[in-house]
Amino acid sequence: MSGTARKLGDWQNVLVEVEDRIAWVTLNRPGKRNAMSPGLNNDMVEALDAVELDKDAGVLVLTGAGESFTAGMDLREYFRALDHLPYIEQVHGRRSAWQWQWRMLSAYSKPTIAMVNGWCFGGGFTPLVGCDLAIAAEEAQFGLSEINWGIIPGGNVTRSVVQTMRHRDAMYYIMTGKTFDGKKAAEMGLVNQAVPLAKLRETTKELALELLGKNPAVLNAAKQAVRSTQGMSWELSDEYLMAKSHQSRFLDTEGGRAKGLKQFLDEKSFRPGLGAYKRDE
Repeated sequence: MSGTARKLGDWQNVLVEVEDRIAWVTLNRPGKRNAMSPGLNNDMVEALDAVELDKDAGVLVLTGAGESFTAGMDLREYFRALDHLPYIEQVHGRRSAWQWQWRMLSAYSKPTIAMVNGWCFGGGFTPLVGCDLAIAAEEAQFGLSEINWGIIPGGNVTRSVVQTMRHRDAMYYIMTGKTFDGKKAAEMGLVNQAVPLAKLRETTKELALELLGKNPAVLNAAKQAVRSTQGMSWELSDEYLMAKSHQSRFLDTEGGRAKGLKQFLDEKSFRPGLGAYKRDE
């Protein structure tokens, strides 16, 4: 059943609502296509902290207000307004961007889904890839337009693109600055799935509810294992995953491994390939 949405926090540039244990986090500068200013970045750091500590929020969905996910970094407020300042002040003014867009999202304790409802350009690729999963509207427009105005996709944008897209595709769109739609984003692996805009929220909610049915401690361990093992050797990965498995059993207060084994081996009530074990209500 659908619950009542509850507003969380009070930020100028970010709207957070929690409903059915899903935290809908919306970049809220629609008049600027949700371009990410220092103010928005500061708000997002606080908002992500608030959602992480909220016991009623089990999954975070990141999206944008109006017709855009985000047009990227705010050129006037993030670049021009800071460029003339001493270096240390520039770092201070820009720190919150990489703090939330990558460091916080990539290590977030709760599952995260990017719901790309419209324009996603430049700096928007970093939080998009920072989220664990992503669903886009088929009509959404993506672009790495930096080459067209004399810079490269910085701030880990290039790194984000290379991590998810095929090498040739990354080269093509970074070097040409051409745009592509949600269908192409799904084809290249930038997002998991593309659906018509009219079905975007419904599809995203279905995925969020599926994640909510999983063991939260093990789900967190699994997603961190995926990120951490990418740069490891096979031998080191084997050691890490063994340690991560033991850690997740220690942190799992609901005893998921024991329940799963009992339901599968003893009660014959659970088949791992066809769903999750029955958790306590």
